[in-house]
Amino acid sequence: MNLILFGPPGAGKGTQAKYLIKKLDAFQISTGDMLRNEIQKDTEIGKKIINDMNDGKFVDDEIVNKLIKNALSDPKKKNKLVFDGYPRSLSQAKNLDLLLKDTNQKLDLIFFLNVNKDTIIKRIEKRKIIEKRSDDDLKTILKRYDTYMETTKPVLEFYSNNPNFHEIDGSLKIDEITSKIDAFLRV
Repeated sequence: MNLILFGPPGAGKGTQAKYLIKKLDAFQISTGDMLRNEIQKDTEIGKKIINDMNDGKFVDDEIVNKLIKNALSDPKKKNKLVFDGYPRSLSQAKNLDLLLKDTNQKLDLIFFLNVNKDTIIKRIEKRKIIEKRSDDDLKTILKRYDTYMETTKPVLEFYSNNPNFHEIDGSLKIDEITSKIDAFLRV
């Protein structure tokens, strides 16, 4: 089973993804984690990524798509993927469709965790204290939220016609969101 979890920064994608990978014995494909890993390694790609992230921009599609292609090409991960935060743009969504077809895979479920800006601010402030993530600066997060909502609108339209697309109120408590997701799982 392949799933997508998407929503603005702080929507709870990572939390739900961790639950799903355990429940489904799947692999989490978090572009955020992949990108942070490149930053930690201090690679040339990592340096470009950190500049974009600090400016509140999304990382170049070419970089992200290459990381996704590598994950989809791994035979042990075939049909066992939970995409966390990808795709973020229409071009990424179309690229994912092509990569899935090329690897003889499909999307089984697509969840959009819809959360308003006020809830995001509260969550990010809490997460910054607990996780001490360098990308949790409030000004940066608000810019990322606005950018996310703007660039994701076409992605929502792209997937909303898919019968496996489900919008979930991301402002609910973690266990309530999990219950809503569980209702759609066929395992």
